[in-house]
Amino acid sequence: MLMNIKRWKSFNKERVPGYSTRGEKVKADEVPRHVAIIMDGNGRWAKKRHLPRVAGHHEGMKTIRKITRVANELGIKVLTLYAFSTENWKRPKAEVDYLMKLPEEFLSTYLPELKEQNVKVQMMGHKEQIPLHTQRAINKAIRETEGNNGLILNFALNYGSRDEIMRAVKNILNDVKNGIMDENELTEEVFHRYLMTNGLQDPDLLIRTSGEIRLSNFMLWQLAYTEFVFTDVLWPDFNEEHFLDAIEEYQKRSRRFGGLKSEEQTR
Repeated sequence: MLMNIKRWKSFNKERVPGYSTRGEKVKADEVPRHVAIIMDGNGRWAKKRHLPRVAGHHEGMKTIRKITRVANELGIKVLTLYAFSTENWKRPKAEVDYLMKLPEEFLSTYLPELKEQNVKVQMMGHKEQIPLHTQRAINKAIRETEGNNGLILNFALNYGSRDEIMRAVKNILNDVKNGIMDENELTEEVFHRYLMTNGLQDPDLLIRTSGEIRLSNFMLWQLAYTEFVFTDVLWPDFNEEHFLDAIEEYQKRSRRFGGLKSEEQTR
């Protein structure tokens, strides 16, 4: 136990000054259970520094580590990161090949730390197109953290929401055809079981970095009542303070889910 305390004290020294106190204040209020992030701006970060795009992706990997740690400390239950979309295969082959190496590098470097901090690694997306070396790294991380019950670190890799929804519809039709399910039993809750987020609550908060204001085919069904926070900060520059900014903005929101608060009904 003493070793862990020393580790966290050492870790806090790496943080932005004042992070620890502010983090405790944020924790005192309601934190989102599930945060989803569209990590955007790696290429622009590199371009601003006259570096190749892959340098931005590598720097962005370090940001994943920082945000995973602070999310875990805040007691967030699920952190879903949009790592690679079904449309990203259209990028230059050299960039795609590099992106496919990043999960392996990230997990081989930080898996011991994730295990120590009780983080559970999951993935949503289709593995069949992903290179075998990437699949092996992901499967190893999933296997070695499956008993953890802390933060779920959920990577959306080779994921596209329209594809997810289409596959869900086809699977439902197939189950109805084969008598596994009656079409009259289909509800939103049942439909959710056919999605890749089955077993996870819908995101409470979506963050997108880099100033772009769109969803880019990400969790279109699941984000129906999610609070959105868009920031101009590029993903490699996104730090603990920016993350706390987003959480505090979420805490200011009044979530009605299409209804009214009890006090509003009496006005």
